[in-house]
Amino acid sequence: MKRVCIIGISGKLGQHMTEHALARGYEVVGVCRPESVAKLDRFAGRITLFPGRTDDRAVIAQAVKGCDGVLTVLVPWGMQHYASGTAQAVLDLAEPGARLVFSCGWHISRDGKDRYPLKLRAFVAVFGAVARWLRLVDLNDQVEATRRIFASDRDWTVVRGSDLEEGPSEGLPVWARHVGDPVLASNLTRRTDFALFMVHALTDDSLIREAPAICGCNAPSALAHAEASTTL
Repeated sequence: MKRVCIIGISGKLGQHMTEHALARGYEVVGVCRPESVAKLDRFAGRITLFPGRTDDRAVIAQAVKGCDGVLTVLVPWGMQHYASGTAQAVLDLAEPGARLVFSCGWHISRDGKDRYPLKLRAFVAVFGAVARWLRLVDLNDQVEATRRIFASDRDWTVVRGSDLEEGPSEGLPVWARHVGDPVLASNLTRRTDFALFMVHALTDDSLIREAPAICGCNAPSALAHAEASTTL
């Protein structure tokens, strides 16, 4: 892994991924909207930017050229299939053999076996309906984006994040294949550690074609699971 592209680099998650990628010595290129370029001033001289919409295939084609890995933030803004358009562009245009890592929330399910808490189900139902009515966000399009990824034969990983909090890194999050696993019960991860897991997935072959749901390694449920494992 030498050259990495971050699609959606100007957001909070994208900036954290940039920090982790640079710390590993990767060459970093990124795509963000032109109006967001200034958010990345602190990385000036250390990264290369391609301003544009993340579903703009011409911009994506330029950005991913020569990249060994692509980290993509799937954001379902608006009603113009932004997330699915972004995912499809990356799947189609990334270099053959590149590792493709995508981010989304717990609400995405690969096989329908996830067991969601009532709070999350209610939030997705209410927020999704209101946001779609206001034409601000289309959660269904993020579902469509991940459906296309799951159907692809590329070397992909879809990282499904829990609720997020700010703060310094606690270390690599724990993960499970399904929401509802006791290790995930705390439903909380540091944002920087979500980014850490994304960057880690680039070189972890055990995560190829997996959709790990993550939780912070210091969350009570993760600590309880670790303690139980050591007593077995």
